[in-house]
Amino acid sequence: MTTLLLKNVTLETGFQVEEDRVVATNTAVRDVLVKDGKVEKIGESLGDSADTVIDAAGNLLMPSMREMHIHVDKTYFSGPWKACVPITNGIITRIEEEEKLLPQQLPVALQRAEKMIEWLLSQGHTHIRSHCNVDPQIGTKHIEITLEAFAKFEGMLTFDVVAFPQHGLLRSNSEALMREAMRKGATLVGGVDPATIDRDIERSLETTMDIAVESGKGLDIHIHDGDSLGAFEFTKLVELATQAGKIGQTTISHAIALGDLQGAELERMTATLRDAQIDVTSTIPTNRPTIPVQYLQQNGVNVSLGHDSLTDHWSPYGTGDTIEKLSILAERFRFMDEFSLNRTWQYATGGIMPLDDEGNAVWPKIGDDANFLLIDAVCSAQAVARRKPITKVIFQGNVVSDNGKVQNGVQIGGGLRG
Repeated sequence: MTTLLLKNVTLETGFQVEEDRVVATNTAVRDVLVKDGKVEKIGESLGDSADTVIDAAGNLLMPSMREMHIHVDKTYFSGPWKACVPITNGIITRIEEEEKLLPQQLPVALQRAEKMIEWLLSQGHTHIRSHCNVDPQIGTKHIEITLEAFAKFEGMLTFDVVAFPQHGLLRSNSEALMREAMRKGATLVGGVDPATIDRDIERSLETTMDIAVESGKGLDIHIHDGDSLGAFEFTKLVELATQAGKIGQTTISHAIALGDLQGAELERMTATLRDAQIDVTSTIPTNRPTIPVQYLQQNGVNVSLGHDSLTDHWSPYGTGDTIEKLSILAERFRFMDEFSLNRTWQYATGGIMPLDDEGNAVWPKIGDDANFLLIDAVCSAQAVARRKPITKVIFQGNVVSDNGKVQNGVQIGGGLRG
């Protein structure tokens, strides 16, 4: 049995309303006692003894975050700086580049994956979903490397590893490799653009779903195709997921077409995704139409955030800072008032927030998992708008990162490397 006592944390307790408008977030300073990774007690000036006592000095207590779309297996992060080569043939440019690059990077892939996980942990993520290449050039080596990297953070976070046929399930003839990847420990079945890359929507999606059924796992499929093409792929995926009993077990990453649909078309597609309990993950792109995040969430489609990469051959951008990502989302959709900024936190946590829409305090409660962030902020609206820093990351009642220093002793602070 281990115990943690957090003294003097700031908790959000409600909304201050004037003329039917939220104008501020009410807070209170409290102590929180954690026992065996669960919230045991919340109160003023708790006198309980504990194995570890931390004075939060008024830092804001918030639920920790989930990085729901990243590729830790193929990155320049922590290595020498390298910008991207120009794209001359769309996504195929990158695929052809990978066929040579990824085998060359194998000797450093594990080290770089570990460094990226360290960084993401220090940035407040206690769950990471990493897509992991499976292709003829590297086989399932990246699955093995990624699982080994995550194993070094046991007890510090949870994770998913998505077996991802980046070069096309059909195009690269990777079906057998994908089945092998699932046997080796991948936790989700991935896929990518059945039209643009595989050139056979039905066969690509049906084969992907068959692998998911055989392995007993869920799915997370990249669909970058826009407009009516992307919408058709969504509809076909929903049909197959329903037939295969994968309701509530399927994610569409990027879902670019949702940023193109409008009016009745968007309404119908949103209802289709909601009824099949399809989740959507977005990087909040600023170089193309952004999916209507708030509309989707308010109409029953759960939206999560991911960075996709920190720096690699696909993009030189990416910070791993999800508070920054929330701020970009808020700016993109002009969330400037207290209420809208407060509600933004849900996209980083799988929906967990201190207050519900009516301003009732719903987190933390007795029995909740003690997965916390301490942030140098007066409320979550300020944390998002002003991109305030995380001071501590706590997972299952244990401090796993303290001002950028991860528990294993690796110093991460001082800015993004690579």
